[in-house]
Amino acid sequence: MRALLTVLRKEVLENLRDRRTVLSALVLGPLGAPLLFAVMMNVTLERNREHDERPLELAMAGRAVAPNLVAYLEGEGVSVRTIPGGAAGAAAAVREHRVRLALVIPDDYAERIAAGEPARVLLYTDSSDTSTGADRGRAEGLIGAYAARIASWRLAARGLSPAVVQPIAVDEIDVSTPAARATALFGMLSYFIVFATLMGGLYIAIDATAGERERGSLEPLLTLPVARTSLVYGKILAACTYMALSLALTITTFAISLRFVHLDQFGMQLDLGLGTAASIYGVMLPFVLLGAALLTLVASFTRSYREAQSWLGGLVLVPTMPILFASIYQLAPRIGLMWIPSLSQHLLIQSLLRGDPVGVGAVALSAGSTLAFGMLLAAAAARLYGRERILG
Repeated sequence: MRALLTVLRKEVLENLRDRRTVLSALVLGPLGAPLLFAVMMNVTLERNREHDERPLELAMAGRAVAPNLVAYLEGEGVSVRTIPGGAAGAAAAVREHRVRLALVIPDDYAERIAAGEPARVLLYTDSSDTSTGADRGRAEGLIGAYAARIASWRLAARGLSPAVVQPIAVDEIDVSTPAARATALFGMLSYFIVFATLMGGLYIAIDATAGERERGSLEPLLTLPVARTSLVYGKILAACTYMALSLALTITTFAISLRFVHLDQFGMQLDLGLGTAASIYGVMLPFVLLGAALLTLVASFTRSYREAQSWLGGLVLVPTMPILFASIYQLAPRIGLMWIPSLSQHLLIQSLLRGDPVGVGAVALSAGSTLAFGMLLAAAAARLYGRERILG
């Protein structure tokens, strides 16, 4: 134990003197990622707010044929302006991004409306411009509402109630809580936490393995009268120390920075107070051992600092893949998924942010499974260091 603690102290102090390690483990990851995330969320929410508040702009060709439709749209706050050139002019204007949407009214529109026949209108959009999606939905909804109004008038003129063609009325009731809505928006929060945690131990793991080999200090170190397992476990614990500190700084930065994201304006609320932050830290702490052991094991196979950077730079993305799959497939927390490291932490963090009850069994299975995988990887690294080929 004394040898292990000596190695741990040596690695921690040596890396504290390395500016690159300190910047990566304690500054860029823990501070940069949360601040970037908060800024992105603020910008996204602000753009959505501005979009909801500004009137819908709709260019129209043939507006003289449909004065009632124009009056209805303007009455709903739509800014309607005339575009020349008919259908060809509307298509060109949308394609060249001179207008976002263009509505073309055919010449026979008024005749078909008067005859009680379906009247066709053309809405020109550019699906490659993702910023127009919300405007397109608003325009289609308004035109659909106007069409429903005309249908009601036609039924009433024939002595029929509009309710005849609507046998079922659906009233949507949203039972989501403000915290649940905020969690849906901040679904990738756990991704940033996992990534920043791994980055906290990246350069420590590289320096303690490939760095020792490149400097030529690995062979003298292994000839000391100290069990190699103590050396390896000391290096892994040093990486754990930095990763645990990086994790704490990351969660703290998130808790502070997200207070400046104005979620209340959108009916959302994210509780990342002291209790929730401490719970997230406890849920993530077992992952620290797994991450440190994984980085140390893979770095042990490399021969130089640059080679280790190449390998581990891509490796840190592997533990985040389950989180991406969970977001894509909308996985819900259940006990059968708690044995998968990083995925179980992600699901538990989501539950904590939503304010849902978290079962002791789920936490225990997640922690136990993650620690077991971490100890297996640490044992594999120790076995690798027990071979003489490690010096080759």
